[in-house]
Amino acid sequence: MDKKRVAVPLVCHGHSRPVVDLCYSPVTPDGFFLISASKDSSPMLRNGETGDWIGTFEGHKGAVWSCCLDTNALRAASGSADFTAKIWDALTGDELHSFEHKHIVRACAFSEDTHLLLTGGVEKILRIYDLNRPDAPPREVDKSPGSVRTVAWLHSDQTILSSCTDTGGVRLWDVRTGNIVRTLETKSPVTSAEVSQDGRYITTADGFTVKFWDANHFGLVKSYNMPCTVESASLEPKYGFKFISGGEDMWIRVFDFHTGEEIACNKGHHGPVHCVRFSPGGESYASGSEDGTVRIWQTGPATWDGSETITANGVIGKAKVTAEEVSRKLEDFHITDEAKTGYEAELFFSV
Repeated sequence: MDKKRVAVPLVCHGHSRPVVDLCYSPVTPDGFFLISASKDSSPMLRNGETGDWIGTFEGHKGAVWSCCLDTNALRAASGSADFTAKIWDALTGDELHSFEHKHIVRACAFSEDTHLLLTGGVEKILRIYDLNRPDAPPREVDKSPGSVRTVAWLHSDQTILSSCTDTGGVRLWDVRTGNIVRTLETKSPVTSAEVSQDGRYITTADGFTVKFWDANHFGLVKSYNMPCTVESASLEPKYGFKFISGGEDMWIRVFDFHTGEEIACNKGHHGPVHCVRFSPGGESYASGSEDGTVRIWQTGPATWDGSETITANGVIGKAKVTAEEVSRKLEDFHITDEAKTGYEAELFFSV
C-alpha cells in the first residue's frame, strides 16, 4: 500500500501567546521576509524561506492584532490593543512612528507605493496616514458599519477594502471620495481578506466558507464550503491552482482552486489556526496558531516512508523530493534551534 505523503513543517518558536496575523514581503534583492503578530505584544521578523529569526519589534504594551511589511521590506507596521499603530525600521528594529488611536487597532496595511498606511479597528474608522508627513493628521473615513477586522489596498491604491468583526460582507471604498462603491455580500463576518498578487482575485474566509471574487468586476467566482469554521485562507500566488485554509480544527488544508477538492490535510498545530499565507513565490506557506507557533510548509510535501526522521529544526536522514522542490532549494530547510535563543531580548536585531 502506498504511504500517504506527509508534509513536515518548519516550526518557528518564539512567541509566548497566540499568533494572530502573518504577512510576507514581496521578493527583494535580499530574499523575502515573514512578519508575525501575536497577543504577546511583540511582532517578530523572520527569513521567509528558512524561518530563521531576525528580530523582535519591542514597544507595544498590548496584544498585537495585525502586522505588515512594505514592498521593499524596509519598514514594518503593527496594530495593537494598546490603541496604537506603529511603524518600524525593519533593518534595525527601531520604532519610527507611533500613531495614537482612541481604541484597539485590529488591522493595518501599507499602500502599494509604500507612502500610506491604512488602519482600522474598534472605532469603526478607517484612517489613512501619509508616511511622508507622519506628523500630519490622518485622513479619516468613518462610515464603517462595524468594528473593522481586516483592511487591504487594491487597484494601485485607488480602492481599499475592509471587513467587520460583527457584520458580514466586504466593503470596497473609493479612496478619492471615501464612499463605499460595492459590498461583497457574505452571511458571516469575514475574518480574512486577501488580494491576489496579480490583482485578479479577492480571497475571503467567512464562517464555513472560502470565497473568491473578481477584484475588478466584483462578481463571485468560486465559493467552497469547508469542513470546519475557517479563520483564514490564501490563494497560491504564482499559478492560482490551489488554495489553503486554516481554522478551528487545527489543520491546514490544501484545495484545488478549480474543483474545491481537498489535496492535502497537514496536521501539527496544537490549537486553532488563526492565519495562513502563501509565500510570494508560492513555494511554501505559513500558518500561525493559538499554540503560539508559526509553521512553514513546503508546497510540494516530502514523501515519508516511515524509516526516515525529519525534525522541524533541521533535516535528519533523507527526504524524497521532487525536481521542482530541488530547483527551489527547499529540500534542506533549516532554522535556528529556538531553544538556544531565549536571550532574544539581549540580541535584539543583532544582524
